[in-house]
Amino acid sequence: MKHEISGSEMQIVTLELNSGEFVQAEAGGMFFMEGDIDIDIKVPGGWVGGLKRMFVGESFVLPVFKSKKDGSKVAFSPSYPGKVLEIDVNSSTTWQAQKNSFLCATGNVSINIAFIKKFSVGIFGGEGFVLEKFSGNGKVFVHCGGLTVEKTLAEKETIQVDTGCIVAFEQTVNYDVRSMRNIKTALFGGEGLFLSTLTGPGKVILQSLPWSRFKNEIFRGEASKGPLGDVGRVLGGD
Repeated sequence: MKHEISGSEMQIVTLELNSGEFVQAEAGGMFFMEGDIDIDIKVPGGWVGGLKRMFVGESFVLPVFKSKKDGSKVAFSPSYPGKVLEIDVNSSTTWQAQKNSFLCATGNVSINIAFIKKFSVGIFGGEGFVLEKFSGNGKVFVHCGGLTVEKTLAEKETIQVDTGCIVAFEQTVNYDVRSMRNIKTALFGGEGLFLSTLTGPGKVILQSLPWSRFKNEIFRGEASKGPLGDVGRVLGGD
């Protein structure tokens, strides 16, 4: 299966399918189709998986685009500016990602909900208690807001990240949160009380413009400015 990622500030991914090949995608992400393609639905993880997705505000089913003719094309676009990135999933490499970053997947990729067990991470980590887990064998295309940064962390190497700026990471990476040591800086410096931490070994993908920050900047009015507005952003850092 061939694919092309095109665009600059607002990228799309176009996949060229041979007969019988298929793509799973996030609901509402399809941009255009060419050729002979059937659209069906799939419940990731069966009924239990579908109910988990509904419980956390995701779609119960995902659309599946299957080609009936060689050379058919289907393209997908994210909902806000940023980059589309390809990650490989196989028997030895499983990924976890924030739930609104998934765009589409090719091959035999299993898409499931992973619940964060650590309470502090769920509350203060910027991703909530839910991540999406990609396993199996194939390729996953994720959307990153703004600029994309990819890092490979060595054993016990740690990077501290602003909450919400994590897109995806390999399952070998430990995800946690830490409080700011300097409370004065946290309260008045605009960086929030907590930072997300990722500890290797493994690969991580970061974004400079998370959806939460993008949304806040669009809808933040005059009422959110000043001291009271600043207090509301202390915990999240955005």
